[in-house]
Amino acid sequence: MKKIKNLIVGCGLSGLVLAERIASQLKENVLIIDRRSHIGGNVFDYKDIKTGITIHKYGPHVFHTDMKHVWDYLSNFTQWHFFHLETQVVIEGIKTALPFNLNTLRDVFCPSLAERLEQKLIETYGFGTKIPILKLKENGDNDLRFLAEYIYNNVFAGYTGKQWGLRPEEIDPEVTARVPVYISRDNGYFQDKYQGIPLKGYTGMCKKMLDNPLIELKLNTDFADIKNEIFPERLIFSGAIDEFFEYKYGELPYRSLRFDIRTENIEYYQKTAVTNYPNNYDFTRICEHKHFLNEKSNKTVISVEYPQPFEIGKNERCYPINNPQTQKLYQQYQKEARKLKNVYFIGRLGDYKYYNMDICINRALEFFKTIKGENK
Repeated sequence: MKKIKNLIVGCGLSGLVLAERIASQLKENVLIIDRRSHIGGNVFDYKDIKTGITIHKYGPHVFHTDMKHVWDYLSNFTQWHFFHLETQVVIEGIKTALPFNLNTLRDVFCPSLAERLEQKLIETYGFGTKIPILKLKENGDNDLRFLAEYIYNNVFAGYTGKQWGLRPEEIDPEVTARVPVYISRDNGYFQDKYQGIPLKGYTGMCKKMLDNPLIELKLNTDFADIKNEIFPERLIFSGAIDEFFEYKYGELPYRSLRFDIRTENIEYYQKTAVTNYPNNYDFTRICEHKHFLNEKSNKTVISVEYPQPFEIGKNERCYPINNPQTQKLYQQYQKEARKLKNVYFIGRLGDYKYYNMDICINRALEFFKTIKGENK
């Protein structure tokens, strides 16, 4: 039996932030573990030896936020490659901008129809606004209802079906609102004030966050294998909350992804970093990694994403499936968590929420204030 001050389970962004804060601000020892062989969780990246291209192993990650304090916090551990993501989508054989915007409108419709639809969108909702597709479908105007059905069928329904195994109406509105109809000519996928990718990669940033003699890292270490050997005064668990309680009330459902990573003997495969395929093939999108850091090579590396159900021991949890039924199940686990003393759950898996990176980091920073207050 070994007693320690802090044990953090999970070396993703939530665990990293809290390990860094506890060590640097409270001057306490921290043991952080992860069952995988690398740090960073799903933001882990690495250099491909043959091409020199940085690969986002678990799909494209572009950091974006309007929260200055979050940007400033991460800037302590990295310089930035300033990067604004532009994503394309294939609609009836045409590669055009995503989210669907006024440029997309002109690409897929004849000029007269596009002009009429653009005018009605601006008059109804205003220029520069974002409209969730399910809200646009509620509009009574014949032209706008036609447009909503067109976008729904050609952009949202197919992609959602592949990504989630569900129809858009069966998904939490916060998820479907992530890719709205954007009444603008801005082709940027995000409009946040701060956007970029760590200049030395996410893994380089994560290593600097752990660069403290008070932090001990153990990879290839499963909490289940050590929980009866190590007794922490404070346990922070960023793994799956249902797994912690040994699936007492059943499994919380997730979607996972399979990545087919390929080296292509050409300089570029596509014009943008990400191209979505809502209605073609079994995959959802193709990512070309050299775009992210503007890396040069006479070859290129792409990853093709195939969504699939999460299966314990077979693949990784990527996206919690959030709806009233799963929230009810999560609340049962949350109730169990409240009974525990000095055990805290955090992160996408611990909170069972679909967090962007900046929200995840802000959540950890806010949670640290609670820990700091307890130490007074």
